Amino acid sequence: MADKFRVSKAYLFIGYIKENERMYRQLRSFGYELVFKPTTKDGFGKPKGNIDAELVLHSAAIEYKNYEKAVIVSGDGDFYCLHNFLLSNNKLAGIVIPNRLSESSLLKKFHKHKTFLIRDRDKLKREA
Repeated sequence: MADKFRVSKAYLFIGYIKENERMYRQLRSFGYELVFKPTTKDGFGKPKGNIDAELVLHSAAIEYKNYEKAVIVSGDGDFYCLHNFLLSNNKLAGIVIPNRLSESSLLKKFHKHKTFLIRDRDKLKREA
């Protein structure tokens, strides 16, 4: 996707789990800048770390002046307000949706900005 969107910096927003340090090092070696959120456990003991607020805050405030355009990777309708804000400020380069089945109907408005990861799967495999 770097060739399509000319991405120079990629943030990964993720819940922090100490046991995953090796994976975090590997992600950093791939060029990701990691933004962590503390995790909690749900009723079944499964780690939980919803990063929606962190992604919106970084994109619309903290890093806003440091980039020309943003590419948001998510099909979640919770980011509708972020997409709308970036679009109205001419800062939305694209929305990459990993899974067509999980695309929110709220994203219909952004049709010309959407790319579905499944379309580029073979290309991504060749580049890996």
